[in-house]
Amino acid sequence: MKKTTFFALILSAAFFCVATGFAADLPQKIVIGNPEALSGTHAKAGEQAIGGVKAIIKWVNTVNGGVMVGGKKLPLEYKYYDCESKKEAVTSLLERLITSDKVHFILAPYSSPLTLAGAPVAEKYGILYMDHGGASDKIFTQGFRYVVQTIGPGSHYHVGTLDMLKKKDPAAKRLALAYKDDEFARSVMEGAEAHAKKLGYEIVFKRTYPATVNDLTPLLSDLKASKPDIVIGGGHLADGQLFTQQMDDLGINPKALSLVAAVTIPAFQSALKGKADGVMGPSHWEYGVTFSKEKAQKAGQTWIGPSQDEFVKLFKDAIGRDLRPEYHAAEAGAAVLSLVLAVEKANSLDSDKVRAAMGDLKFTSFYGGWAIDKTGKQVGHDMIDAQWQKGNLVIVGPEAASTGALLYPKPAIK
Repeated sequence: MKKTTFFALILSAAFFCVATGFAADLPQKIVIGNPEALSGTHAKAGEQAIGGVKAIIKWVNTVNGGVMVGGKKLPLEYKYYDCESKKEAVTSLLERLITSDKVHFILAPYSSPLTLAGAPVAEKYGILYMDHGGASDKIFTQGFRYVVQTIGPGSHYHVGTLDMLKKKDPAAKRLALAYKDDEFARSVMEGAEAHAKKLGYEIVFKRTYPATVNDLTPLLSDLKASKPDIVIGGGHLADGQLFTQQMDDLGINPKALSLVAAVTIPAFQSALKGKADGVMGPSHWEYGVTFSKEKAQKAGQTWIGPSQDEFVKLFKDAIGRDLRPEYHAAEAGAAVLSLVLAVEKANSLDSDKVRAAMGDLKFTSFYGGWAIDKTGKQVGHDMIDAQWQKGNLVIVGPEAASTGALLYPKPAIK
């Protein structure tokens, strides 16, 4: 036998042993753990998130055939527990998922405070921690290595809104800021204030209100006295509803009102009826914003996942009722898609290798764009703006994604 042939056989055998050894070491499935809110303050968002995750996992396992790693297609499995919207439950459940259930990756719970509560546990065990619902910029100033964001950062929430309103009415200068006093809302306010000043707005009112509030009358009375053209603020659904209701009670009628994390939830309009008319809110995704494989390919972008309509059907099947998914569902599903691409890119289930692969990942899905900076913060996804108009939620910005024109000035609340 020739020397070259002999060495070729040795190398080939070595490669075969390494490859088959890697395949033999692979688990039968990839398990994603999630302490999610099925009760408590964030129960509605948690239900949406779980439905979105289940929808995408079904797509990955049935349509995509699993996740390609080590030359094999592995199915995804989802293990979740109710954290009851409590920080202490998040940390204990993460310990359980990691040490007892032996999950490979973690999805953080909805909301910035709960995401922050769990991040140190993920760091302790060196496990990838996918942030689908924690928008606070503070999460990415702590030096965490394993937190990766899919939801857009809070500081960007009202940037597009202000751009749109400035273009619509350059003469409207007087801006009031009134946000909930929590990590997420404060980051929105800081980003909005900085951008508003760049645009030439005059900040005539700036205040936060308690995370748990039953009466905003004192704050709103002072806000009214500042005579703003535009009011932006909010925090979550309950305080957003209270904010709008009590603005009506006090007869406050600015030209525009935009509230975060409340307006785009159907329960907002259901509770307020006609008082919701003209109220706007930023969102990460709403039904009607169409991204497609064809458009992505035409733009030279990587596409993964189902179409918007396919996702909606998968979501309804997952939760077992006729409920349309909201952005909480879409961003949670997109977090799973990013994990699939990163695992395949890294060809590994090791969190360090997958996290490194995520740093170079850029793709488009039904949710829109996805890319992160070196801290793990989302920088590839743009917000949209939606507005209630006669009982319908209309996408009014950006222009490329709009389904209708902005109603401006906002009708006076009746």
